[in-house]
Amino acid sequence: MELHPHEIAILKNLKKKSNPKEIAEKTGLELDAVLRASSWLTTKGLVKIEEEISEEISLGKEGLRSSVCLPERVILNVMVGEGKNELEISEIQKLSGLSKEDFSIGLGWLRKKNLAKLEGGKINILSTEETDDEKLLRILKTEKTLNSEKLTPEQKKGLEPLKTRQDILLISEKKEITIIPTDEGIRIGESAGIEETVSQLTPELLTSKNWKNVKFREYDVNVYVSPEKPAKRHSLQKLIDEIREIFLETGFEEISGDFVESAFWNFDALFVAQDHPAREMHDTFYLKEPGEIDIPKFEKLKSRIKKTHENGWITGSSGWGGKWNEEIAKKALLRTHTTAVTARYLSSLKKEDLPKKVFSIGKVFRNEEVDYKHLPEFYQVEGIVADENVHFRHLLGILREFYDRMGFEVRFRPGYFPYTEMSIEPEIYLEERGEWIELGGAGIFRPEVVQPLLGFDCPVLAWGLGLDRVAALRLGLTDIRELY
Repeated sequence: MELHPHEIAILKNLKKKSNPKEIAEKTGLELDAVLRASSWLTTKGLVKIEEEISEEISLGKEGLRSSVCLPERVILNVMVGEGKNELEISEIQKLSGLSKEDFSIGLGWLRKKNLAKLEGGKINILSTEETDDEKLLRILKTEKTLNSEKLTPEQKKGLEPLKTRQDILLISEKKEITIIPTDEGIRIGESAGIEETVSQLTPELLTSKNWKNVKFREYDVNVYVSPEKPAKRHSLQKLIDEIREIFLETGFEEISGDFVESAFWNFDALFVAQDHPAREMHDTFYLKEPGEIDIPKFEKLKSRIKKTHENGWITGSSGWGGKWNEEIAKKALLRTHTTAVTARYLSSLKKEDLPKKVFSIGKVFRNEEVDYKHLPEFYQVEGIVADENVHFRHLLGILREFYDRMGFEVRFRPGYFPYTEMSIEPEIYLEERGEWIELGGAGIFRPEVVQPLLGFDCPVLAWGLGLDRVAALRLGLTDIRELY
């Protein structure tokens, strides 16, 4: 059996059970080297390793502050100092010098320990004997640390109430490792000699040609090594890559944007009324910092958006009425859909840039109640086709092609969204739950969205689809929480 020099050194110094620190001192090896070599020796049946977990107890912040004198003992000392077994609570509080909170804690523990009783606004002493927890604190003040396994029954009894008190004790887990040689390990340790060997062929050995004069250590291919599972991409990421490929293959370009967005791009530019329920805190996550966010092209676009909201501008709409508030539009939020990315992109297009087909895949955030088909953050696939020659049937064809490639049969249900008309919701039937699951929304952008952003009217097909639900369905999951 081929042994590493470190293994031989350990066996030669391991006549009986020892801890790694003792072995490191005897052999002159680093502690890490002792632990590694000991692990190798266990796989060869030459040593056994035992681990014992115990609690190491020391004084916490409050324990150090109060030392041995807990608030209840301070109260008793005051009464003993006054030479009285009964005193008014208000008088004791003044004499004790304790804060209102500490005094209240002290009163509670006097009752729990049966050291005093409270009647008619007075405290009556029942006992002044030192309790088990106080004895343990006194010992800790001297010893600094104690091992829970080495406590006496009386000390263990005192430990329990102290564990329930905030910051009195600091309890940490301590692992003690013991290395024990087997009979075979002892035999080899007595007979084996340490021979200098080399485990790696280095550039220095090659250039100096010293490799001819050294002995190389053999590799033991029979040594057990814990199997390591190879890393792989998360199923959701694999689906994102697949969807990206589908759109790129069909001539779409990818666009992206930031998680933190302004209400202007997330709502106002999409003709969502400023009093729409979707803007409320129960649906949208607003940011405290920054409270507002800079909006590119705001000065150029705000007049168009304002007029469109208030009276329809040149779109043929009557708008939402009322007065549009630009301070509301500047509020910072976590984007609720990737359509905010689309809105920004549309504002950068000119008539000569058309036709355009773009998509985005990204995380969005909504204040949803978590259940089997809703999460507060999820991925969305967003796409648009801006072309003067497209119509609604093109939209249905694009969506059907997409879901066909994903392996789903889809149906379309009429829907409503503030920024599209006509609007639909693609649905897939989930047999396990006996119901149709809506996967997102789609439609043709309204003129109130397109004209302020582009500066002219043009059909823009648009859709936003929940990616997590598609992933769950592809994997045969009936609860999207299982994805995470």
